[in-house]
Amino acid sequence: MPGIIPFKQLEALAFRRQQIAFGVLTLFVIAVLLVIHTLFASLLGEPSPAVILLLGAAFSVKTLEIVWLQGKREGINEKSARTATLTSVIGVFVLAFLLAYFTNRDDPPYFVMLAVPILQCAYHLRLTSTILAILAAIGTMFAWAMHYFSTHPPPRPTEYLEIAMIAAIYALMGLLVWYLVNQLRSNELRLYDNMRELESTRERLISEEKLSAVGRFASSIAHEIRNPVAMITSALATAHGLPAEGPDREEMLSIAGREAKRLEKLTKDFLTYARPMRPDVSETSLVDILEHMVELTKMHAAGRNIAVSYEIVGTTHASIDQSQIEAALVNLCLNAVDATHEGGRIEVRSRNDSGRLFLDVQNSGPRIEADNLKQIFEPFFTTKPGGTGLGLAIARGIALAHGGDLYISKNEDKKVVFTLQINNVSEALGE
Repeated sequence: MPGIIPFKQLEALAFRRQQIAFGVLTLFVIAVLLVIHTLFASLLGEPSPAVILLLGAAFSVKTLEIVWLQGKREGINEKSARTATLTSVIGVFVLAFLLAYFTNRDDPPYFVMLAVPILQCAYHLRLTSTILAILAAIGTMFAWAMHYFSTHPPPRPTEYLEIAMIAAIYALMGLLVWYLVNQLRSNELRLYDNMRELESTRERLISEEKLSAVGRFASSIAHEIRNPVAMITSALATAHGLPAEGPDREEMLSIAGREAKRLEKLTKDFLTYARPMRPDVSETSLVDILEHMVELTKMHAAGRNIAVSYEIVGTTHASIDQSQIEAALVNLCLNAVDATHEGGRIEVRSRNDSGRLFLDVQNSGPRIEADNLKQIFEPFFTTKPGGTGLGLAIARGIALAHGGDLYISKNEDKKVVFTLQINNVSEALGE
């Protein structure tokens, strides 16, 4: 499933981490035992050269194993995991027995190392293997005691009692750890299955939502196209039945022409929205853009006594696609004129903060109603007669292509602000 790592791979990565942890634990136990043996030499005897050599060899082998595991970035498969576990378990058993042999005491401290292979079996192998490891540890300790007392009689029952107590601890530890680990593994598997199911459901919902959005989009297009087509058809049909020369025929043809132009604009806007162009970024003067916007806005608002001004705070240049940004601002400015009452005011402002550019278009019209606010950037939503409802959707698409967004930063009576935010364009384009 896309986005979710296969469970086998998760297990392989988990084994790698656990085996490294067991390797570090073994190194720690070896180091501690050597220090104890040295510090308490008066009780345990000086560590012989054979003991030091064995411990040094074991330390080196475990270090190499850890280095090898560190290199397995993708984890270790099940077969390699079993082989590594069994090799490590057998190696520790052999090491513990040889250390006991060369130490030659009735209670050698090196049998504490046998806890590590029991834990390894409990973590990585089945219950049968864990029980065999426990029995092997118990058998090793009893076999050593029998061997030692056969050469150093008489046997001491307390020693066998001590071994039996250690054996009980090892058995309890191994079985308990195996049970807890398998419970965790079962829970992880269930959680993983639930995650796969959630991922599958999410993708299905996304797919259905996309299909639903396409359906709504197609329905809106059909609805918007149907009206001018119907008007053109009706006007031409009516004109066909009228005399070749006459005002009524001219009026019908004029209606058909106007509707054809409206259909052409709708098609152009739809194509712009559906296939936004990749920004062609270059260093651009914000002064030139804002002055151009002010002039266009004044022309559109001619005769309505609307004051139009601009302000630049901070940087005067930016890396943007000038034609696209101007197209977005034209939509915002023309909408601002339509929303502003006679005698009102429109302000176009440029400001920058933390490497981001903000272009504000503020009008002094009434606040946007909450119901309209939710749909204002949706394609084909409009409150203006004759509008296509694609202007703001196109402007927002341009902002998104520049790594930013278009949103309403303030919505109050006499102060409605649309903000075109532009982030790092190079990052947005993946350069």
